[in-house]
Amino acid sequence: MFARNLSKLLSRALVFGFSVTVLCTIFSNAASAQPRNKKTSVTFSGPVEIPGVSAQVLPAGTYVFRLLDSMSDRNIVQIFNKDQSHIYATILAIPNYRLKATDKTVMTFAERAAGEPQAIRAWFYPGDNWGQEFVYPKSKAVELAKIAKLPVPYIPDAVAPNIVAPVRTASEPPVIALKEVPIMAVRPSGEDVAIAEVVESPPMQTAAHLPKTASDLPLMAMIGLLCLGLGISLRAVCAR
Repeated sequence: MFARNLSKLLSRALVFGFSVTVLCTIFSNAASAQPRNKKTSVTFSGPVEIPGVSAQVLPAGTYVFRLLDSMSDRNIVQIFNKDQSHIYATILAIPNYRLKATDKTVMTFAERAAGEPQAIRAWFYPGDNWGQEFVYPKSKAVELAKIAKLPVPYIPDAVAPNIVAPVRTASEPPVIALKEVPIMAVRPSGEDVAIAEVVESPPMQTAAHLPKTASDLPLMAMIGLLCLGLGISLRAVCAR
C-alpha cells in the first residue's frame, strides 16, 4: 500500500515538474519574441537633419530606424533607406526618458532657425518609456544648444566620420569607436559639462511596470490549455 502511494506521489511530482518546465519555456519564448532591434519605419513629410560629419539632411521620404542587434550595443541606432539597402548613419545615443509611453512611434526634434530642416533629437519605440537621444558631433551640438537654449550631448568631431561608416555588425571598428568615445555636453554658453550633470538617468523599472510590446491574449490562451492538461493528467494519476 505504501509503495503504491509513493508511486502516485512520484508520478504527480513528475507531471507537475514537466508542466512547470513547459510553462517557463512559454514565458521565455514570449519574451524572446519581442523585437530586440525595435525596427521601425518612419515617413518624414519634410527634410530632417541627422548626426553626421557635416549637416547630413534626409529628404522627405520613408526610412527604417533600428538598434544594432546586439545586447551590448543597445544605444547604437542605425538609419536605413526604405528597403534597407543603404545605411545613412550609425549613431551613438543615450537614454531619454518620458513619463507616459504611447502605442505609436514618437520622434522629437530640436529647435532650429527659421528655414532650416528639423534636427532629430530622440526616437521612442511604441510602448517604451525610455527612448534614444541622438548624440551629435560637437560643432553641430554647439549650434543646436545656442538655438534651443538647452544643453546638448556631443562626441568629438574627430569621431564623427564613424557615424557615416557603412557598418553592419557591432564588432566593426567604427561601432567600437562610437561605444568607447566619452560623451560630454555643451551648454548654450559654449561651456562643456559632464553628461551626468545635464542628463537624468531613467528610473529603475519593476517587473510590474515594464513596457508592453505585444498582446497577452495568445500567451493566456496557451497557459489556459496547459492548466487544463495539467488537471486532466493529475486526475488520471489519482485514479490509478
